[in-house]
Amino acid sequence: MQRPVWLTAFLDLPAADFDRAVAFWQEVTGYGLSPSRGEKGEFATLLPPYGDPYLRVQRIESGDAGVHLDLHAPGQPFEVRRSPGGLPFCLVPGAEAARPAPATWPGVRRSFVDQVCIDIPPEIYDEECDFWASATGWELFDGGTPEFRRLRKPAGQPLHILLQRLDSRGGHVRAHLDLATDDRDAETRRHEGLGATVSAVHEGWTVMRPPAGPVYCITGRVPLADAT
Repeated sequence: MQRPVWLTAFLDLPAADFDRAVAFWQEVTGYGLSPSRGEKGEFATLLPPYGDPYLRVQRIESGDAGVHLDLHAPGQPFEVRRSPGGLPFCLVPGAEAARPAPATWPGVRRSFVDQVCIDIPPEIYDEECDFWASATGWELFDGGTPEFRRLRKPAGQPLHILLQRLDSRGGHVRAHLDLATDDRDAETRRHEGLGATVSAVHEGWTVMRPPAGPVYCITGRVPLADAT
């Protein structure tokens, strides 16, 4: 496995919800949408106004909505793999390098989808954390509270990786997207206006349920900060 030079987050969306979910994420990000591709037209890319894309969508015929990562490296053959805890990911060719800027909304607020949070049952937490550190080549470090660890991403990468230890044992590893914003309350209201609902509010993040697709979080991190 080559060390990746770029990461892409894929939203895996059931066919019945695909169009609504894609439209929602276009509104959230302010991005355009590429033409469909794939044997059944199941893939598309969210296109930022400038910079290289790092968010993509996939229509799936079965299973629940979710998120997976693509790890890009020059000359890398395409492979579909799973982490020790069962989270699918792909190894793909590519060498993207230009990170998009945050979107700016009325009131001079910025927001940016900047993180994939990997949700891990406690009994496999250490193994899964070690796996993702090895797969990316990024340094694993403490996330500030006992249930979190992070991977220290290289400057210029669009996506952080956060590793969350769940309370409940059992089940597969899953993942969700996080947004960074200058104003969490205002950004939450904007998302509510797009049809999302608040599922839970924590000290540093708000859990959101979109009108279609997987849950995600709005956080108070500074958009595009390379620091931890």
